[in-house]
Amino acid sequence: MKLREIKPALSGYIRESQILLKRSDVPDEEAVHDIRVLMKKSRALLKLVAPQLNNGYNDRDIIALREVGRIMCSRREKSVHRKTLKEFKKKYPDIFSRLSENEQISLLLEKKDTISEVAEEVKGTIEKIEELLSKTSFRIRFQNMKIIDPQVLLKELDSTYTRVVDIYLKCRNNPKSESLHEFRKKAKDFLYQLYIFKPLNPSVIKTLEKKLDTLGNNLGKFHDLAQLIEILGYKYNPDSNNPAMDELIIKFREAQDGYLAKVWPSAYKVFCPGQKLVNVLGFKFLVI
Repeated sequence: MKLREIKPALSGYIRESQILLKRSDVPDEEAVHDIRVLMKKSRALLKLVAPQLNNGYNDRDIIALREVGRIMCSRREKSVHRKTLKEFKKKYPDIFSRLSENEQISLLLEKKDTISEVAEEVKGTIEKIEELLSKTSFRIRFQNMKIIDPQVLLKELDSTYTRVVDIYLKCRNNPKSESLHEFRKKAKDFLYQLYIFKPLNPSVIKTLEKKLDTLGNNLGKFHDLAQLIEILGYKYNPDSNNPAMDELIIKFREAQDGYLAKVWPSAYKVFCPGQKLVNVLGFKFLVI
């Protein structure tokens, strides 16, 4: 059974990103999100095929695509923080009424910039992103991926899986925000690399993809709240005499606890130590 080809998938991700970028003068929140996802998918596939390319172009492409995601990150974060605070304000109006004079919260809740203001702010970054995508697309077009050994691809997927298991165990034993964020990134790599192997066992891998996507979304929401707490500059101080902020952070922590409670059961099923990748993919053994 043939695996999905990597080069057409890569080219498609880059092309779709370019289309989204040019759809309007300023990419909206949905476009920014979709482009960042496409960059992650592209990098995951480049990592998968890297051992068989063995050239500097692959490294340059990974760096370029990471830079595109980084450039778009600030716009995405502003939007997410505003949306998250509005959701909590709706649920806990009393807490926010007592925080009405908090400058940082008020600033984050302010109305979005106008299209013209955003356009002026991102004009240079859009040009930079277009350049990075164009050059990456050109290099990928001339990458020789005709002779790709599927066994080596499977071995690389197994390495990705092993890395996720390792970071999962670290998080389960000591769930720090930084480690949980790394767990999410590594699990996303595994999810996006699975796309190439889907023809091997479509129904099982489709179910696995759904589990990983849900896991990633919950870890992402946990991380968004961790970032928001950091941006608000909160550190518990018994002498601060700011019970409203303490209470708001408790509500953030409760939400984070809920997200992790959804993560651990599915993470255990997929990344339980001692499991073999081929078993996770639905095989007793696997030869491609």
